[in-house]
Amino acid sequence: MLFRSVNYSGRYYNVVPYGVDEKTETIDYDEVERIALECKPKLMLAGASAYPRVIDFERFRAIADKVGAVFMVDMAHIAGLVAAGLHPNPVEYADIVTTTTHKTLRGPRGGMILCREQYAKAIDKAIFPGTQGGPLEHIIAAKAVAFKEAASDGFKQYQKQVVKNAAALASALKARGIELVSGGTDNHLMLVKLENGMTGKELEALLDDCNITVNKNAVPFDKMPPSKTSGIRVGTPAVTTRGMKESQMQTIGDCIADAIAQGEAAKQSIRRRVAKLTAEFPLYN
Repeated sequence: MLFRSVNYSGRYYNVVPYGVDEKTETIDYDEVERIALECKPKLMLAGASAYPRVIDFERFRAIADKVGAVFMVDMAHIAGLVAAGLHPNPVEYADIVTTTTHKTLRGPRGGMILCREQYAKAIDKAIFPGTQGGPLEHIIAAKAVAFKEAASDGFKQYQKQVVKNAAALASALKARGIELVSGGTDNHLMLVKLENGMTGKELEALLDDCNITVNKNAVPFDKMPPSKTSGIRVGTPAVTTRGMKESQMQTIGDCIADAIAQGEAAKQSIRRRVAKLTAEFPLYN
């Protein structure tokens, strides 16, 4: 988890990330360790919804051990990459691991908790009867299908293509002069930094009108409020599921870049290109 504080100054939120290297915009593990030694937390949580680089779970484990903390990881966004062996596996290091079963795992909407045996009874009790109602058998069955798929060679090839597509899309955006948080991506997503006066909220709405789905997202040291943001988050799992590859990422990158550079004037052109792409790669054959 990236440590941060948010102070409302009357007009803007001043978001100051702690444990982040200002130059590289990546986790500064030495700073995380310094903060942990100072604060002595009982629980350390590692995970992110918009971090484009590999997370060093082994280092987090070492820091947690130094301060006697329970180490928990939420791997919801990278679970599919972990299953395919394309990202370090947090289960090897964490006491508790949580994940959704959708996102990169590409299953039904749901969740899963993995833990060491010593925590199982307390977690089970907190879930039922604490928070969970009746089981949804159709979702349980869908999870079983998703887990079987995640163990297949085809799923591994899919995840490899997700990462290739993300790298290709990042390169396409950078070639158009667009800045990315940390300079690129190691996984399935990237964060676009906006410096032309357009907010993440405005670009999200514009691209939505063009049938490209992204979401506004804060960037490190963002001076805009969370309701507007100075960036967007872009991922490749969905387009990869449709069969798109590196050459299509160039087209998508150009569409996003045109939206940033030209605004409303680019909408019709982008819509035509998106319609052509989705016709070539339909949801169902």
